Amino acid sequence: MLIETDYKNGDTISFKLISGEEAIARLDEETDTVFKLHKPMMLVQGQEGVGLAPFMFSVSPDAKFNLFKHSVSCITKTEDNIGKQYTKQTTGILT
Repeated sequence: MLIETDYKNGDTISFKLISGEEAIARLDEETDTVFKLHKPMMLVQGQEGVGLAPFMFSVSPDAKFNLFKHSVSCITKTEDNIGKQYTKQTTGILT
């Protein structure tokens, strides 16, 4: 069975972990077992609404990650406004 995705390498993607957390990252590559991610961020609820926080605090902000597919319940391309917020926070560039 062929499964088509709405995202490709280089896209900003959103994924829901089986733990219930939601994250956003740039997809560098997808293999049979992992999503290779760059600069993943977690969605967090703050006093002023939804924001982004580091995926892990103990690593470099520029770190690359292998997220195992068995840890993900769903994945899709990120909505434009959230994607722009992610780009601004990770690069400083306003789009």
